[in-house]
Formats: sequence, structure tokens, C-alpha cells
Amino acid sequence: MRISAIAPILRAISAKSSPNYGIFADPFSFFCSNFYSVGHKDNLKRDLSCESEVDEAILLFRKMVRMRPQPPIFEFTKQLKVIVNMKQYSVALKLFDEMRELGAPVNEYTMTILINCCCNLKRVDVGFAVFGIILKHGYEANVTTFTTLLKGLFLDDKVADAEKLFKKILTLKLCEPNDVTILTAIDGLCKAGRVHTAHDLLLLLEKTIYKPNVKAYNAVINGLCKGGMVDDALQLKSRMIDEGLSATVVTYTSMIQGLCDFGRWKEVKDLLNEMVNNKISLNVVTFSILVDAFCKEGNVKEAEDVLEIMKKQNIRPNIFTYSALIDGYCLQGKMDKAKEVFDSITGNGLKPCIVTYNSLINGYCKNGKVDEAWRLFLEASSKGLEYLDTITYTTMIHGLLSQGRNADGWKLYKDMEARQVNPNLRTYNTLLEGLCKTRQISEAFSFLKMIEDKGVSPNIVTYGILINGLCKDGKLEDAKKLLNELPSKGLEPDNHIYNVIIGSLCEEGFVDEAKDLLIKMERSGCAPNSMSYNIIIHCLLKKKKLDKAIPFLEEMHKKGFFADASTSSMLINHLQGSKKDDVLLEMMKKVVPKI
Repeated sequence: MRISAIAPILRAISAKSSPNYGIFADPFSFFCSNFYSVGHKDNLKRDLSCESEVDEAILLFRKMVRMRPQPPIFEFTKQLKVIVNMKQYSVALKLFDEMRELGAPVNEYTMTILINCCCNLKRVDVGFAVFGIILKHGYEANVTTFTTLLKGLFLDDKVADAEKLFKKILTLKLCEPNDVTILTAIDGLCKAGRVHTAHDLLLLLEKTIYKPNVKAYNAVINGLCKGGMVDDALQLKSRMIDEGLSATVVTYTSMIQGLCDFGRWKEVKDLLNEMVNNKISLNVVTFSILVDAFCKEGNVKEAEDVLEIMKKQNIRPNIFTYSALIDGYCLQGKMDKAKEVFDSITGNGLKPCIVTYNSLINGYCKNGKVDEAWRLFLEASSKGLEYLDTITYTTMIHGLLSQGRNADGWKLYKDMEARQVNPNLRTYNTLLEGLCKTRQISEAFSFLKMIEDKGVSPNIVTYGILINGLCKDGKLEDAKKLLNELPSKGLEPDNHIYNVIIGSLCEEGFVDEAKDLLIKMERSGCAPNSMSYNIIIHCLLKKKKLDKAIPFLEEMHKKGFFADASTSSMLINHLQGSKKDDVLLEMMKKVVPKI
């Protein structure tokens, strides 16, 4: 970030700114027994043994069920809601079953709670079955019921079905959708990556009596920003204001994040000033985004200044603010400062979370301090399994392998599996790279087969690791064969893979073949980059073949690329160690960057 852009941003953010249940007994008995037969018994057991407030709620509910006369239906509904609000969905279903057995009254509101539990347990199919029974027995489904089913479809990744249901609600007038219904549909589409569909739906709703509120606009603005469509988000904000709605701190926070991601600092400053003018105060999320953005740009001092502004405005940094600052210090190699921030977290009334541990462990590993990373890993482990996730394990495995501690890395992988922390493709790629670096190529391909047998699809990074391993092991022909097989696997080689092959071809003396590969790259839509040319030129200069290097230097210049530090150094050495060479001198003026 240009320093000139920093001061205005800091200035901007520092500114102040009465049927009974007997009718339903048989159908619901079927649903409840069917539901528990698919594996929710364990969940129930775990739920019933949790915190004391849950136990108290269960005891009170069971007391109500056995009371004679029984309390009115709304009392049962209210108590079920208490348990659902604690996210104890399996418990609520079990209690509903007890209500059925003891003849407690139920109504459409109780049924909607039952549907909500099914949906939250990702059994929207059971939810719809309950919905059918509601209709069959003459109850009228209300907007809450439809909204619950809509949410359930999104939770169960049935996005197309959710979209169809919402459109049927509108066209068939199944109910009057309220703000929550509209937000459920819009936000669900955005979170499923269907931002354009959500955007179109928003514009459609503008033309109806069901006008979207600011939360619906914010969901789409956030989706657009996360998808890199910041200009579209800015336009939508203007449209929202034209519709008579006022932007909120959530609106601005999403757009500030999007602009920070693209380094558009002047516009960040403009938005911050706009917030001040509209008397909208920044919240902890907005501040944390700015801290993170400054740190990623290497401006940790400015990130510290943001923290000071937060304190002056009585806004307490959260765990993500501190994690961003830790990342910033780690990027600069200032591990003592990073650890200092980490240690200060508990003093500020917070508990380090998995994100914080991962930040510091990653920093130690990248700075070659694997023993310190390991100590921190063990500390996180001692605090309970919730502190260890796939990222923690993968980071630590990578750190161990990069220091040549291969046995420890593989042992940790076995421990990961034993603790049922699922490896992801990045974990597998890390282990593959470790095998290739130690020239265990056959073992690497055996490991690849094991990954595929588990149903994991290798990506271009996976094959890049293997091709690089083959080249380093002198198996150039096998590497070329694998390169040619990539399209049949639905993958296209990237610059990195082509450059690895080009480097090996040059090392083996096949310069003409390397040149042919440059042409193939152009034709395949993966144009050679600066590194492609530097690899070839560097290799030719190393073999003292300046005459063959000159045409590549000329082509590199035409494409607007420059010699890297290593190539520049070799060109200078060659010029100093030979007779006056005007052609080389002129070429160097074009391709060697001016200091």
C-alpha cells in the first residue's frame, strides 16, 4: 500500500462518529421412530448429558406434561422453544415424542417447531412429511412454516428446490412472505454461491409489494464483494439508497472488505468518510478488517494505530483482531512480537481460539522455528480436541516435513486420522510433496492411489508436485507423459507445471524442445510468463551458450518481461568476463531492471 493512502484512512476511522394429539399419534410415531433409526440416538444421549440449564428445561417440560390438568398449549410451545434455542434439536424431538405418548395438546405452532428441529438436523425430508400431515388435518401453514422449510432446504444443500419453493410462495400466494422469508431466500442463495440469482431475485422483488429490506440488500452486497464483484456491490448500494433505504455498518463493512481485498485504498477512505458523515460508527468487524488489510500489506505499525483508535472509542478488539495482528508480525518474521500479542489475549478477557493458534503455529513453521510451533501445537492439544482442526495438523505436518523431520510428520498424520480429524487435499498434497522431496517417487504414486480410493480428487497442485518430483528424480519422460495426461483428467497445466518441465528440458540440453513447449503454452491459453523465459535464459547462460540465449532475451523484452536477480547477475558476470559485446550490452539495457 502506498504510504499516502494510509494516513487518510486512519484519520477517517478515528473520527467519531384445542385439538389434542390423539389424532396424530400413528403418523408421528412413524416419523419419530424413523428419524431416530438413522443415527440420532447418540446425539440424544450427548444432548441429555450437557449443561445444567438444558437438564432443568427438560425436567420442567416433563413436569408440565404430567400435570393434571395440563397447562395450555402455548406453555408447551414456549418451553420447546427454550430447548430449541439451546440448539438441542434431538432433545426437542424426544420431548415431542413424550408429549405424543402422554396426550399433551399440540397445534400448528408446535408442528412448526418440530419441522424446525428436523431441518436443523438436515432431515428436511422428514420436515416436509410433517408439513404434509399439518395440511392433511386441516391446519393452515403460516409464513413461519414456509420460512422454516425454505431454511431447511438450504441447510440440506437443496438450493434449486429452495429457489423453486420461494418462487411458488410468490406466484401461488401460498403465504405472505415477510422480511425473514425474503432474507432466508436471498441469503441462502448467496451462501450457496448463487449471487447472480439472488441479485436478480432482489430486483424482481423491488417490483412487487414484497419490498426487500436493508438486510436482504446487505446479503447480496456481501455476496458480490466476496465474489470479487465490488463494483456491482457499490452500484447495488446506490440503488438501495434510491429505493429509500439507508446503508448500515454491515453494508459498509462488506464493501470495505471487498475494496481492501483489491487494494483500492482511496475508495476505502471515501467509504470511511461517508460513514462518518452519515454518523455510522465502525464496529469491531470493520476495525478488524482494516487491521487485517494493513497487516497483509506489511503495514503492521498502521494496524497498531487502528487498535489504539479502537481503544479510544471503547471498542474492544476481538479474537480475530488479535489473530490478524499476529499474522502481520509473523509475515515480518517478528515472532517475539507475535507471541507477545498471543500472550496478551487472556489478559484482555479473551480465550485464544483455533484461528489464533493456527496463526502462530504457521508463523513459527514459516520462520523455521518448528520446535516452538510443536510446543504450541501440544498446548492447543492439551486444551481439548476442539482446538485441533485440519488446518492445525496440516500446518504442523508441513513444518515438520520442511525441516526434514519426515518420521514425525507421518506420525502426526497417523495421529490426525486416529483422532478423526479429516485430512483435506492440502494435507495430502503436503505429504506427497514430502515424499517427492525425499525421492520416494513410487511411494508418492502409491499414496496418490490411496487418496483416489478414498474418493478425493487430486487437483492441479497435486500433479504439479508429482511432475516436479519426477523431474528432480531424473524421470523426465515420465513427467512429460503425466503432463500430456492432464487434459484427460479434466485438468489443464498451469505456468508452474510448464516451467518445471521447461527447466528440466534445458538442464538435459533439449533447448529446442523447451522452445516448442513455449509455443504449446501460447496455443493452450497458458501464456509463458517471466519465469518461463528466465528459466531458459539462466540455463543457457550457465552452460555458456550466450548465442542461444540472445533470441530468448529478445522475445522476453518484446513481451514486456524483465530478467530476474539471478539472470541479471549472470548477464553482468558474462559481460565483465568477455570482450566488448555491444549486442549484449544493448539487450541488457532493455531487460535488466534499473535499480
